[in-house]
Amino acid sequence: MTSKNNNATIQFLNGISEPVVPEIRLTRSRDGKTGQAFFTFEEPNALSSVKDGEIKGMKMIDEEGELNTREVKARFLNGVPSAIEATYVWKNETDFQRFMRFAQRYAEKNGMGYSEK
Repeated sequence: MTSKNNNATIQFLNGISEPVVPEIRLTRSRDGKTGQAFFTFEEPNALSSVKDGEIKGMKMIDEEGELNTREVKARFLNGVPSAIEATYVWKNETDFQRFMRFAQRYAEKNGMGYSEK
């Protein structure tokens, strides 16, 4: 499913798309119904433009709407924030399929590939 107007984006701050493309890893339960997506953004722009406590979550936005997670934390190197790590959790097949449609659009927009380990 390819969108002609692909606006899939990730935001930490309202209205500001994060240009740094993350590494994304997925895990699923044995039955495939639940799982998590782990995002790691190395040196994201959001860290340079935030004030203390301003990042309260991550939004994944596309033509279908928004997916949100509040599971976001900063990783520090020598006392300076160097990365953002976020986790998106799905609890059923419908939510997983919705996430995968976003991920496909985001990957296409950003020239990302997919590999299984």
